[in-house]
Amino acid sequence: MQGGTLSTTGNKSALISIQKLEKRYPTRDGEPVHALTDVNLEVPENELLSVVGPSGCGKSTLLRILAGLDTPSSGSVTVNGKAITGPSRDVGVVFQQATLLPWQTVLDNVLLPARAQGQDRKQRARELLDLVGLKDFANKYPFELSGGMQQRVAICRAMVCDPSILLMDEPFGALDAMTREQMNSELIRIQAEQKKTIIFITHSIPEAVFLGDRVLVMTPRPGRIAEIASIDLPKPRTLASMGDARFAKYCTEIRTVFSGPSADVHF
Repeated sequence: MQGGTLSTTGNKSALISIQKLEKRYPTRDGEPVHALTDVNLEVPENELLSVVGPSGCGKSTLLRILAGLDTPSSGSVTVNGKAITGPSRDVGVVFQQATLLPWQTVLDNVLLPARAQGQDRKQRARELLDLVGLKDFANKYPFELSGGMQQRVAICRAMVCDPSILLMDEPFGALDAMTREQMNSELIRIQAEQKKTIIFITHSIPEAVFLGDRVLVMTPRPGRIAEIASIDLPKPRTLASMGDARFAKYCTEIRTVFSGPSADVHF
């Protein structure tokens, strides 16, 4: 496997820089849970970085720290050279569940972050809905949409204030296989058009390879970086890319790092 460059020193070209990150959670018995240890990572602008690892390895903790929703126990995390001290307008987050407000229309759900910040983003919201094929659903309610359509609304909501970074925590995990493939293709197209830096957490190795410019593989808890693989497949990718011999090779090699050569893992 061709590993990506992993630097423990500052890189001025990196949009996101993580140095010697540690995260520990206190417990009642006095033995802290060590979620992350010695995480060093630099993410350049406009990269889509996929993250895979076993359950409980700290993937979501890492995303929460990047989102400003949690704080490191030690180490540094910066965006454009500035330490993350809390939620930022420049960072959008998409979770596994769309969590739309059922009493609000699609358009109003998309506009929630903008209205909370006192911004007039109605035109931007309509452009995003058009981008994801939901222009004609602006006045519908969440219960009138499929699961995939609701996730498209959630992506629009995360992008409505035009953040440079999108953090996505298994956003398609609850979707059926066909809808998930469609959403993967949609995300590839959105990134190409909107030029966002995306960190995408998934349990699916093929999904990670299909989407990622690089794939970061994490160890079991305490989570650290086991490998960073550069994915040398041309973009924009289509579902036909999965038939490329290199695609299968990347999946096999990442599975070996992720699970060990003797593990019986299916995907």
